[in-house]
Amino acid sequence: MDLLNALNSFAWGPIMITFLVGTGVILSLGTGFVQFRKMGEAFKMLFSKDHVGDGDITPFQALMTSLSATIGTGNIAGVATAIALGGPGAVFWMWATAAVGGATKYGEAVLAIKYRIVNEKGEQSGGPMYYIENGMTERFGPNKLWKALGWAFAFFGVIASFGIGNMVQSNSVAAAMESSFSIPPYVSGGIIAVLTALVILGGIKSIAKVTSKIVPVMALFFVAGSLVVLFGKAALIPQAFGMIFSNAFTGTAVGGGLLGTVIRMGVARGVFSNEAGLGSAPIAHAASSNDNPYTQGLIASLSPLIDTLVICTMTALVILVSGLVTLGPDGVMTVTDGLNGAALTSRAFELSLPGIGKYIVSFGLIFFAFSTILGWFYYGSKCLEYIAGVKAVAVYKWLWVVFVFVGATLKIGIVWNLSDTFNGLMAIPNLIGLIALAPMIFAITKEKKLKN
Repeated sequence: MDLLNALNSFAWGPIMITFLVGTGVILSLGTGFVQFRKMGEAFKMLFSKDHVGDGDITPFQALMTSLSATIGTGNIAGVATAIALGGPGAVFWMWATAAVGGATKYGEAVLAIKYRIVNEKGEQSGGPMYYIENGMTERFGPNKLWKALGWAFAFFGVIASFGIGNMVQSNSVAAAMESSFSIPPYVSGGIIAVLTALVILGGIKSIAKVTSKIVPVMALFFVAGSLVVLFGKAALIPQAFGMIFSNAFTGTAVGGGLLGTVIRMGVARGVFSNEAGLGSAPIAHAASSNDNPYTQGLIASLSPLIDTLVICTMTALVILVSGLVTLGPDGVMTVTDGLNGAALTSRAFELSLPGIGKYIVSFGLIFFAFSTILGWFYYGSKCLEYIAGVKAVAVYKWLWVVFVFVGATLKIGIVWNLSDTFNGLMAIPNLIGLIALAPMIFAITKEKKLKN
């Protein structure tokens, strides 16, 4: 645990946070803030049927698959944790992270399409491991280091997948089912494992079909529930925004902690929420039936907007209008009963919508977590394919189902810490690749700008 805590402190510490956000700033400047400048075009492309390519899924399904892996516990529990430990101002820094994260997602998807390959089963395979190895070989010439960096990303991805994408999620579902409906964890675990097996046995096309239906429906359901709360407490919304902005730039957080705590929690939970820079999403975008890196990049840039700027903001505002979080005259925050994570979000909804509020959170956790299990299976399988070949995925598939059940039935504190650490470590080789290949991202963006 001491070793894990040390690694975690580095993976989500000031150096890595600066690296993550700094990469987003560089890509935002180099692309002329393409995530905002071309937002309208991105939505148009998302629903267009004019894409040409040999991918396995549609561009819309690629975005939904990537969102399935990011819209999860981070949106419900992660936002509450950021507020409880960092203060309301942490929400502002989540927004800031998402604002530049759109350019990071854009760059990741551009490179994913440009350097994807077709595996021996005729499927598209891509993501950081491929654009690190092939892209850097193209730009700098052959070097064993490029393969090592790609392998490191894939290794971190496989380890993180079993934690953040599997056991942590099934455990969250089991906890929600037990607290809301008194269903034993082993029953929930068995049901989730069977449903997971039925979906993943069909490969990426099956996963994409399910996530493209679950993600939009559940996102709309959660946002609608949040809006009902906020309409009922509309008079308190300006005060909530005031708490966010005032606390974001003061030197106080929990118990008068330093401003750095506010920023660190906001940025870390923001990145955890939308995964911009971690390198997971481009694995899904590489499967898109779209050969145009630019348009797929635009579609990918919408992810932080949907994930963090919309869904996370809804969660934060519901918490802040509930009265459970208060700022004293000295700026020091207090949280009622020391609530944190999903418990804080659940109490906030229940106070505003007695009798049904907690079910909004419970159903949100259940379906978001299930979709995350599906999305992260694909990520982990592609990482393992890069390391050990296509045949290894058959074993991984059944291990995945077993670990879904195990995660639901055990206390997994150390698994959370382990997966959170390796999830953060994935960013290191990915960010190196993004910075090294940034000129290619800028060139593709500039070429499209000139044509337009």
